[in-house]
Amino acid sequence: MLTIENLTTSFGSVIALDGVSMTAQESKITTVIGANGAGKSTLLRTISGLESPSAGSITWDGRSIVGLKPEDIVRAGIAHVPEGHAVISELSVEENINMGSLFRRRSHKSDVAASLDEMYQLFPRLQERRKQLAGTLSGGERQMLAISRALVSRPKLLLLDEPSLGLAPLVVVQIIDCVNTLCRSTGLTVLLVEQNANTALGVADHGVLLALGKVVADRPAAELKADSSLRAAYLGY
Repeated sequence: MLTIENLTTSFGSVIALDGVSMTAQESKITTVIGANGAGKSTLLRTISGLESPSAGSITWDGRSIVGLKPEDIVRAGIAHVPEGHAVISELSVEENINMGSLFRRRSHKSDVAASLDEMYQLFPRLQERRKQLAGTLSGGERQMLAISRALVSRPKLLLLDEPSLGLAPLVVVQIIDCVNTLCRSTGLTVLLVEQNANTALGVADHGVLLALGKVVADRPAAELKADSSLRAAYLGY
């Protein structure tokens, strides 16, 4: 389980996260929703070690991960898919995926090929384009590739930042369905950040609503989705 207590992350005089406390239950999908500037992406970047908190704690599997290097957090079983469908454009699809398994090649060499095959089963379109340069893919394909690169490291916790950003609705449904299937079939824990609250709350078990870096609601996803007053006040619909 991921446990966050009183987490504060600042950029100069700007407080991006202001005393955030929440949990992500094992083998469940927890979504963090909120408007632009709520602190959602900063939360994931702080968990994955890309930003340093000024206060508070982050505990994963009973161990504090504050202060660890990002690569050590990956080795602890946490994979981060940042927003923007980030891939290495000059490398092929297969080379991009294999980048995610680099630290496992020495200790789990026999499993690397198997995990690559699993990614192709999850996203068959990537297998069709495995020799193609990543920079020539569509936005949806790049998002599939970014998720595959994270999953090939065999994480226990997947941090997924705005997977629907800039994608066609049908592609979003496919990607979210794949993540949901993985969670339910393998026990993967997912922390999903989304601005599209309907999409996120429709698939999540639990929801956390952020506004200006603070938690304003922390409830089962179905309850948050049904609360029209909260939606109107913080999400604008």
